[in-house]
Amino acid sequence: MKKVLVLAIVLFSSLLVVGFKIRNATAHANSLIDVTGKNIETRFRVPVGYTRVQEDGNSFAAYLRDLPLKPNGTKVRYYNGEIKQEDVYDAVVDLDIGNKDLQQCADAVMRLRGEYQYAQKQYDKISFNFTNGFKADYSEWMKGNRIVVTGNNVSWKKSANPSNTYKDFRAYMDVVFAYAGTLSLSKSLKTKDVKDIAPGDVFVKGGSPGHAVIVIDVAVNKQGKKIFMIAQSYMPAQDIQVLKNYNNDNISPWYSADITDTLHTPQWDFNKGQLKSF
Repeated sequence: MKKVLVLAIVLFSSLLVVGFKIRNATAHANSLIDVTGKNIETRFRVPVGYTRVQEDGNSFAAYLRDLPLKPNGTKVRYYNGEIKQEDVYDAVVDLDIGNKDLQQCADAVMRLRGEYQYAQKQYDKISFNFTNGFKADYSEWMKGNRIVVTGNNVSWKKSANPSNTYKDFRAYMDVVFAYAGTLSLSKSLKTKDVKDIAPGDVFVKGGSPGHAVIVIDVAVNKQGKKIFMIAQSYMPAQDIQVLKNYNNDNISPWYSADITDTLHTPQWDFNKGQLKSF
């Protein structure tokens, strides 16, 4: 009887410890999330001892930090309206994804870059390469030229009136999504050292399969150590999501930039040599 009682006490104590650890980790993670925050900067606090890296108000970094978020608790949805079941994210970016299976991983990165340049009226800088190497300049699209794909041959053809509405821009981006991907994105970006990581940088593995995530915020402490947040879309096309960090619940959704070899994200692993920048 005494042995049973002692065993019960030990088991109960163990459950209490496990429960405490779970609650403590959850409470710590939740302490970095302000459920009332409307964008990246106001939704996610930085861990104690860190401050966000200062950015110019018109920079791509500032644009990413100001990305609007859907209400806390919103589920990621696929292009067809179905809910993503994997619990890999802490927030959902409030940006349409269309109703076709187009805006996947690399596409989300290009979408954010294109949206920023369009908002800044940098129309002549909006340009993405197709997988076959074709350079799709938005400045040509604005003139009324449209892209014609025949097999592996791609060319421009004048078939619309000159225009630069947001609807035109979105139509252009959909064509980019259809013919560009991780391979073309990887080739068009410049390799970067992780110690210099900054918002707007991209971890990308080109190929089939391949994947890409974008750095949406960076913070630093007095010792110069950096942490960062990342966002992704995935397959099939789905809402852009801010990823959790399952490697370290204490700072999630932030990740440490002290990457010895591999960055483990919830749905893909990158090596540190796969960090690139525009």
